Amino acid sequence: MSRLSKVSVAVPSWNGREHLETCLAALAEQTDPGVAWEVLVLDNGSSDGTASWLRRARPPRVRLLESPVNLGFCAGNNRLVAAAGGDAIAFLNNDTRPERDWLAALVDALAAAPPDVAAVSGKIVDWPGERLDFGRGVMTFDGHAFQLDFRRPLAAARVPAAGEELLFACGGNMLVRRASFLAAGGFDESYFAYLEDVDLGWRLWSGGERVVFVPGAVVRHRSSATSDLLGLYNRGFLFERNAFLTAYKNYEAGLWEQVMPALLLTFLSRTLAMLAGNNPGGTSLRIDPYAGWIANTADLRGVPPMAGAAARSAMPATGEAAARQAAGPMQTPPPARFSARGLAARWQAHGPRELFRRGLARVRSRLLSAAAPRRPGGGGGGPGGAGTAGEVVLSDERSLAQLRALSFLLAHLDRAAAQRAAVARRRRRSDREIFARFPLYLVPTYPGDEALFASPGFAAWLPHDLPLVRHTLAEVMDIDP
Repeated sequence: MSRLSKVSVAVPSWNGREHLETCLAALAEQTDPGVAWEVLVLDNGSSDGTASWLRRARPPRVRLLESPVNLGFCAGNNRLVAAAGGDAIAFLNNDTRPERDWLAALVDALAAAPPDVAAVSGKIVDWPGERLDFGRGVMTFDGHAFQLDFRRPLAAARVPAAGEELLFACGGNMLVRRASFLAAGGFDESYFAYLEDVDLGWRLWSGGERVVFVPGAVVRHRSSATSDLLGLYNRGFLFERNAFLTAYKNYEAGLWEQVMPALLLTFLSRTLAMLAGNNPGGTSLRIDPYAGWIANTADLRGVPPMAGAAARSAMPATGEAAARQAAGPMQTPPPARFSARGLAARWQAHGPRELFRRGLARVRSRLLSAAAPRRPGGGGGGPGGAGTAGEVVLSDERSLAQLRALSFLLAHLDRAAAQRAAVARRRRRSDREIFARFPLYLVPTYPGDEALFASPGFAAWLPHDLPLVRHTLAEVMDIDP
């Protein structure tokens, strides 16, 4: 048992005044937790008058912090922790309504827990209190995560028992020892939002501490009320880059090298599926140029001589020919527009600023071309069709988000490597021991996943002794409530 002297409730808020009114009113009605407590609200670059409203309303126990810009969930919460006076921090989303005994349940559980319990996690339900939002989280082999039985009716959902161990607590309803949070490095501010709690939980476990569940600490949640403001595709960018960072930073040496090939293959497979399936002309990315496209590799014996594409389109639609016909009229793929030598020459000729300006102009021209009406016979304009002859027009926001995630990772490898080294220095528990408690999941979620994960070739890339459970998305969460 470890005594608590004071608890600080941390509530970051970005353009969430309407939610704060409900959340802070519910906090004002909390049962006495038996210790001193305070509420810290960060107005995180809001434009909805949150700060001025709080100064006028003066809700009880509330201390206001302000940032002129949106620092993100992670950096915003870290700032609240730095200003907090409590020896334990309760993280709470602004779009929640905590039930009356929420804080008391968290405080009682953490105060009664052994010293190696760094954090306790409460239960999150939907706004009517009928479906589960968060009880237990599960992590996939590549650093993604799911709220198990998300949106499933509470009577059918798998809710952990009191004191049951979790790999991680939900960042919207948890109480963590301040010393443990800071020693583990807090939330990774480069994440901005999403999966930061998964990353923190893994670091706590590898550092020798534990996380347990408190079913009596219940909050009701307007799911995605704040995150929807970011936009679907911007969230996709965060999911992909943060999942990779979580895996890279936290897998221990030896195991990381075994998992990395399958992780990278999964990322590349998803990227190709999005590029090929969601962009005009994208199917041409699947072309093998030496399967009849160039260098006289097409076997046209027995085919009457006809001109160009007409001859090729008359070929039987079997095997490679069928794939080529599905991709559109046969033609030689366009030459690559970029090469290291060519880029270096243009860099010398124009300088970085002019080269960047020309690149933006080219992108703008391509996008305008993609949006322009097509002349009859000029190529398809929808996903999978052609742009101008031989071109792939990158117009899909989801594909762009995937490529932006890759760009971020390449630009921040050194920082991530330093973080990985810091995690390794704190390690007191092996990943093998952690995954014996919490097996990793393999869940087809993104385009291309189902075929990839079912492939014997992919299975050969996974470590054979890694605890891994296969599930469909419908088995993990209610995808059609």
